[in-house]
Amino acid sequence: QVQLVESGGGLVQPGGSLRLSCAASGSIVRIFAMGWYRQPPGKQRELVATITSDGSTNYADSVKGRFTISGDNGKNTVFLQMNSLKPDDTAVYFCNFELRRYTWGSRATYWGQGTQVTVSS
Repeated sequence: QVQLVESGGGLVQPGGSLRLSCAASGSIVRIFAMGWYRQPPGKQRELVATITSDGSTNYADSVKGRFTISGDNGKNTVFLQMNSLKPDDTAVYFCNFELRRYTWGSRATYWGQGTQVTVSS
């Protein structure tokens, strides 16, 4: 089975930085895209950033210029570098992978369990 585990969350002051990572383990033959989503308190889950296997990236307007998504396909890992953090960035952050486990299989999306990021003085 495929398992995604996030790390790097925590408490940080406004203006600070955090680096999140998410590593996928298990049988994976191809990764098509990786991404980060977040769910602020009292709000729905929202897109933060995505990266495709060719390196193309997409960011939510709210994080452009502050966050950077990157990946290491060889290690089945996606990163999110978060700079200039704001209180509005407080949320549970979830990673997701669009991947294929078997050559005969179809694409499927997997989610991590989430990691808490709190931006507060």
